[in-house]
Amino acid sequence: MKVEQIYTGCLAQGAYYIHSKGQGVIIDPLREVNPYIKRAAADGVKIKYILETHFHADFVSGHLTLAAKTGAKIVYGPNANTMFDAHIAKDGEMLEVGDVTIKILHTPGHTLESTTYLLIDENGKDHAIFTGDTLFLGDVGRPDLAQKAATLTQEELAGKLFDSLRTKIMPLADDVTVYPGHGAGSACGKNMMKETVDTLGNQKAMNYALRKDMTREEFIAEVTDGLLPPPAYFPLNVKLNKNGYEPIDEVLNRGLEALSPDAFEAMAEETAALVLDVRSPEEFATAHIPGSIFIGIDGNFAPWVGELIVDVNTKIILVAPAGREEEVVTRLARVGFDKTNGYLKGGVRSWAEAGKSVDTVISVPAFEMANNYPSFAERIFDVRKHGEYLSEHILTAHHTPLSNLNDHLVEFPQDGEFYLHCAGGYRSMIAASILKSRGIHNAIDVQGGYDAIKETDIPKSDNICPSAL
Repeated sequence: MKVEQIYTGCLAQGAYYIHSKGQGVIIDPLREVNPYIKRAAADGVKIKYILETHFHADFVSGHLTLAAKTGAKIVYGPNANTMFDAHIAKDGEMLEVGDVTIKILHTPGHTLESTTYLLIDENGKDHAIFTGDTLFLGDVGRPDLAQKAATLTQEELAGKLFDSLRTKIMPLADDVTVYPGHGAGSACGKNMMKETVDTLGNQKAMNYALRKDMTREEFIAEVTDGLLPPPAYFPLNVKLNKNGYEPIDEVLNRGLEALSPDAFEAMAEETAALVLDVRSPEEFATAHIPGSIFIGIDGNFAPWVGELIVDVNTKIILVAPAGREEEVVTRLARVGFDKTNGYLKGGVRSWAEAGKSVDTVISVPAFEMANNYPSFAERIFDVRKHGEYLSEHILTAHHTPLSNLNDHLVEFPQDGEFYLHCAGGYRSMIAASILKSRGIHNAIDVQGGYDAIKETDIPKSDNICPSAL
């Protein structure tokens, strides 16, 4: 028996590959499935099952493509309702894979179909649980993502999660390994550990949601406290995972069409395609296509695409670093953005050489803003998250979070320059690009963000530890 965690950092997501005696299982695969197929082929393994822990909201699973290419059976737990052929397993059902067994543990709460898979080794011993979004390391799945579809309140779902944890997971032995669906950075929980594997015993000792003396009412209160609204694209991804989607090969073929500057311009004008620039903040600041939106591929790319573009049916054309076009199209498809219609051949240089106009963003070091602070004290805008701002901020700064920047457009000055900053410079450049697309062109980006501002003498609030907020 072999168990392999296949972790994707940009989504903070864990997929799993299990095999025994020539038979294999993939749990929660990503959209691009060839890596799983190659692994199995190298091991001489036939993939028998594709196990889905639930209908994912933060990414599009590769279950349909993997099933089509391998003949493996897609498996969901009880209450799942799909528009494609799948085995809807019963609670307690056993699946044989070589010499090992996988037991279905229905664990509703995050969603109604949420299921944990218990791996039992060749000696009949409980070896590991694959918990999806039911149990994370240091946290549990948020109970509000399925409430509209299920006509249940988040409190009612939290109560179901309390029961699932205490009847299905906590009775298991302490030495059982926990393999969660996500780690720190995912929007599917609140406060996950950076580690991606742990023992159940350690989680019983340190995970607040597994306290032995916790009442149902306390659990519901703590699990639902401080939940921020989920990203708007989440329901669209759930729909794709339930109803089906276009094969990834077709998405790549369309997205990897190289467009000349004239063809690129025509595509933008005739189809109203969004021009998405995924280069570095520095490159975007130096020269970019007017009206384009910046979301850099080397930052927290996919979550910000989903957060800010929202509609997965948006047509997109790309300005990307040379040689990374396929990576960009793939990462967009992971979160359901399948309508990429090509990329600019030769990048911004070819655009400029064709005689087409370019735009810039003024970007300055933090010390320059500090030197100008007395005259710009009321013209500084902080686009970080709420918790970051509360932890420490420039005393006179306006708080205009990137996630809902469009709600703050009237706050930005129309009569002169102002400063934008985030924590390190990535999000402020996104904000500058959005403002420009809305006709606000007088923003100055602060290089290095608040990390650099902290080294200046600009007046700041007292630092508050985030855990105390």
